[in-house]
Amino acid sequence: MDYAADTVTLIRHFTNTGKIGRKAKDVLDCVENGEHNIFVSVVSLVEVRYLSQKHRIDIDLDETLEIINNSLNYSIVNLTQEIVKIAELIAFPELHDRLIMATAKYLEIPLLTSDGKIHELNEVETVWK
Repeated sequence: MDYAADTVTLIRHFTNTGKIGRKAKDVLDCVENGEHNIFVSVVSLVEVRYLSQKHRIDIDLDETLEIINNSLNYSIVNLTQEIVKIAELIAFPELHDRLIMATAKYLEIPLLTSDGKIHELNEVETVWK
């Protein structure tokens, strides 16, 4: 099955830090075993770059790209005009999250996220707990 993952999920998974919900962890374990695929918005890469430059996370863009590029089960999704148009229709204040949600919605796949506000919005199917 295919899933999208938000930035926090990727950082926690790739660095083995922070908590990951049981259902999300099960999905990520299956990804590592080649059973599922994760789609990563290019927006998450921008966020990783920014957060690593600010020394707020323990992984940088090169390390993140190495993990993604060395796995057959991770794919990067570029922003397209269709995704941007979907994001326009999502009533969420944070632009990066809105674009990540729009990517999942465009691909018609669930989003792995710990963000309670995204869960509550019900704009996309979410997986975490």
